[in-house]
Amino acid sequence: MTARTIPDRTLSYSSGISDVPLRGSTLGDDLAGAVAEHPDGEALVDVPSDRRWTYAQLDEDTRALAVALLDRGVEPGDRVAIWAQNVPEWTLALYAVARVGGVVVNVNPAYRAHELEYVLRQSGTRVLVTQIADAHSDYLAIAHEAAGDIDIIALDTVPGPLGAEAGARVSERQSFAALLERGRALLTDTGARWETRLEQVEARVNADDPVNLQYTSGTTGFPKGVTLSHHSILNNGFSIGELLGYGPEDRVVLPVPFFHCFGMVIGTLAIVSHRSTAVIPGPSFDPSAALRAVQDERATSLYGVPTMFIAELALPDFDSYDLSTLRTGVMAGSTCPVEVMRQVIDRMHMDEVAICYGMTETAPVSTMTRVDDSLERRTQTVGRAMPHIEVKIVDPVDGRTVPLGVKGEVCTRGYSVMLGYWNEPEKTAEAIDAARWMHTGDIGIMDEDGYVEVTGRIKDMVIRGGENVYPREIEEFFHRHPAIRDIQVVGVPDEKYGEELMAWVVLADGHDTLTPQQLREFAQGELAHFKVPRYVQIRTEFPMTVSGKVRKVELREEGAQLVASA
Repeated sequence: MTARTIPDRTLSYSSGISDVPLRGSTLGDDLAGAVAEHPDGEALVDVPSDRRWTYAQLDEDTRALAVALLDRGVEPGDRVAIWAQNVPEWTLALYAVARVGGVVVNVNPAYRAHELEYVLRQSGTRVLVTQIADAHSDYLAIAHEAAGDIDIIALDTVPGPLGAEAGARVSERQSFAALLERGRALLTDTGARWETRLEQVEARVNADDPVNLQYTSGTTGFPKGVTLSHHSILNNGFSIGELLGYGPEDRVVLPVPFFHCFGMVIGTLAIVSHRSTAVIPGPSFDPSAALRAVQDERATSLYGVPTMFIAELALPDFDSYDLSTLRTGVMAGSTCPVEVMRQVIDRMHMDEVAICYGMTETAPVSTMTRVDDSLERRTQTVGRAMPHIEVKIVDPVDGRTVPLGVKGEVCTRGYSVMLGYWNEPEKTAEAIDAARWMHTGDIGIMDEDGYVEVTGRIKDMVIRGGENVYPREIEEFFHRHPAIRDIQVVGVPDEKYGEELMAWVVLADGHDTLTPQQLREFAQGELAHFKVPRYVQIRTEFPMTVSGKVRKVELREEGAQLVASA
């Protein structure tokens, strides 16, 4: 019998090899393990209120809250929505709902009444946990308007404008403080019975059960509810923590939103699964607060999307912060400009900073750089496949895997892929093919070692006179221009070429203008002429989602209006 010859690998396919097995446990199981291993270790720190929880205290509070939810009538499978900014009660609610077999529905704090109402109705939410108010919105009033007969619980345990200062409007039934106290009383007065009931409920929770609904941004049409299991988000968070080298000594500052996978999975679940400490610098992102938290809490890790790091580095008093304890962190949400990454490594001491890439539908991380990767790998790619995850690049038209080095759509498969879009089987089928590959909509290239470079979104690709133009490449190039602090490139309508390029620019300090001619001169001999933006518009900031992504759809719409009116 002749031995079969295996050809050299030439196709853009890679799988993450690991000798660390996947975990078959639930979020509640993982918290129980943390308590057993590290009961007195600090689990959670809320800097604004200086409230702190050890792992034993986190377990105690989530157990009381879980019992109170059972007493309230919450049953396994029920959806409990959380509509709040970054407060420690978010974490308490997450674990309490998970322990009783419920499904946490993450609600974007930027939602208004009609958006909130849609998510609550589409998910079939039974209970809504909401902050009371902040400087801009009366959340409780909006909740009453949108929730109908849904049970509302208000976070009156939160100091300041998010909670206690407006707490007079909260009835006892709506009070989070009263609910938590009810659970404590049940455990104290009839402890054995309620402990037994909770144990019985927790024992029936399966790792493959849904535990989380994350609603996509909904830039076109209504948002879709991404349904994630205990298995998917716990293993993804654990794998991220493993690759970052987390342990009980690590303290992680989280300025990224908890309602998003970045804050909840890459953040909380990676941290708890490694018995590390989560540090909340504030309810929403503030660059000064983030760096102050790193300094005061002696943090070893800092998270952010690229625009957050850009804002931190641009602080006039940046050099006054002691960031010497940092060693690592995560950048995700969008590709980081090379020059920004270099500054994060050099000026913020984050030598082991990692790039994470993925999407909500993949729980979320599919590829990630490693701590021993070269600077080039960590500045020009989004890493390689996560442990136990497959990644391939396919032709967007025929779906075939493309050769190495050829652009195509990034697809991923494995434990992390969502169960589906909540109650939307047709849309699920559009995103996940028959072989369970998740189609990301991102354009990427894979090299011979499996490293992926994401070059843009299929929908962001600009077709100018028959030439396919990828904005990410152009943005990376012009980030080196001394007058540019940040840049976003979009396509706008053009009669001759179909589309033309428009650059939206935030100017660097000391610069007050930038012209298309200056861009052409800077790109002379380095960029093809059709890749140089014809139009330049100056802004002080970009429209952003709450999770820190630039809303290019708004820039495209505004650009089209400017061209039409010119």
